[in-house]
Amino acid sequence: MAGDITETGSLYSPFMGLIYIFNLIVGTGALTMPRAFGAAGWLVSLVLIILLGFFSFMTTTFVVETMSVANARLRWKTREKQNEDDAHTEDVIEEEEENQSEEERRALLAPVNDPKRRRVDLYDITERVEMGQMASMFFNKVGWYLFYLCIVIYLYGDLAIYAAAVPKSLRDITCPVNITCNIKPSKQINLTNSSPCWGTTVNRQNAYRVYLAAFSLLLGPFVFFNVQKTKYLQLLTSLMRWVAFTIMIILAMTRITHGKGEGHPVMASVTSVPNLFGVCVYSFMCQHSLPSLVTPIKNKRHLSLLVFFDFLVILVFYLVLSFTGIFCFKNMDIKDIYTLNFMDKCDPITSAQEISYFLGLFPVFTLSTNFPIIAITLRNNLKTLFHRDGYTYPWIIDRIFFPLLTIVPPIAVAFGTDDLEFLVGVTGSYAGAGIQYLVPAFLVYSARKEQRILFGPGSINKHTSPFRHSFWVYFVWVWGTLSIIFVTVNHILTKS
Repeated sequence: MAGDITETGSLYSPFMGLIYIFNLIVGTGALTMPRAFGAAGWLVSLVLIILLGFFSFMTTTFVVETMSVANARLRWKTREKQNEDDAHTEDVIEEEEENQSEEERRALLAPVNDPKRRRVDLYDITERVEMGQMASMFFNKVGWYLFYLCIVIYLYGDLAIYAAAVPKSLRDITCPVNITCNIKPSKQINLTNSSPCWGTTVNRQNAYRVYLAAFSLLLGPFVFFNVQKTKYLQLLTSLMRWVAFTIMIILAMTRITHGKGEGHPVMASVTSVPNLFGVCVYSFMCQHSLPSLVTPIKNKRHLSLLVFFDFLVILVFYLVLSFTGIFCFKNMDIKDIYTLNFMDKCDPITSAQEISYFLGLFPVFTLSTNFPIIAITLRNNLKTLFHRDGYTYPWIIDRIFFPLLTIVPPIAVAFGTDDLEFLVGVTGSYAGAGIQYLVPAFLVYSARKEQRILFGPGSINKHTSPFRHSFWVYFVWVWGTLSIIFVTVNHILTKS
């Protein structure tokens, strides 16, 4: 739950930490990126994804710095409480303990080269403090509510994307496509939601809704219970993700090098930039889960450098995946779920049907395993958002109302639309931009302010962001705000 201080769990090496962060970031957004690249143009996409990747890395270092200040605050408050408890002892013991606490305080705030400092560091990240707890530490009541509202909206959008992606993949795999491959594309009948799927009675839209209903009935009940993603399930989904993306890149590159690439993307298309912005923001999202991934890392000495390397690898991976896609397939033929492009029966990219079906079913397996976890996370955040001190939810509210409040809205949205590019774009452009840009910038600003108050301006935080100057915080505020305004205005102008 976002508002809890949770157990750190088993420690792991920095290398494993980088793998976990990579797996967290590279997910559903990557499947919608090639189509967004093709629509916005290769040059605009290249510039924008590099820029957004840089901003995401910056705000990631903001979150890490805030985590360190939160740990220092908890550690200092614990010692204050211990001092208060010791105040009831005898005067002589009290005087000795006060002297000891003052000596310990000087050791904690000593320079880095002080030998006493090496034993314990005030800013060591040892407690896993989730973003909700950091918001309650450093935000006022209004900021706290806005944070939870933002993360709840983002998780609703996340669930709607998952709820639409799985049934859509199943629909496109199982619905027979009656097309004649030897006629000109201009004379082909384009598939629509009203096109027949199973006979003449069930069209493609109804088939999608049948799969969505089955998806809801199978996975929806998990939100009424507590489940955790096991280590082995995480490893399995990670392995499938690596295999699937690697296969897609190799197949696309093979076709391009053999001179069979059909993609001729434009250089720039401004009208498609807002959607590309949302997709890229969504594809770099990791800030909300950083505490659970960073805290268990054993050696955090070069954490910023390691995270930078991770973001660089992810950026290159996204560019290779998207550019091979837009030059391999025609722009108009790129699906909003990229894996479906590898199931073309008329011009198959591979003769191995097993590979085609594996790629087609890849979103079904991976997204289905994540759906219950995200749903339970959203349920817990909703409980925190509406909770009042000293109040206990009745059984029917706790066990029935909140699970239904969690699962019904995203399923309803998925019933209304299966346009994944739109869902990812809206989720990333608004709630995603808030969590990725505005929340980390406000958190680190407030954390630095409290750090100066509690420990003085000379206190050294070894996890301070490389972007320590206040200019970068203000710049992220302006960038995030202007981005949301630009996307909104563009959507309005496009519709009008």
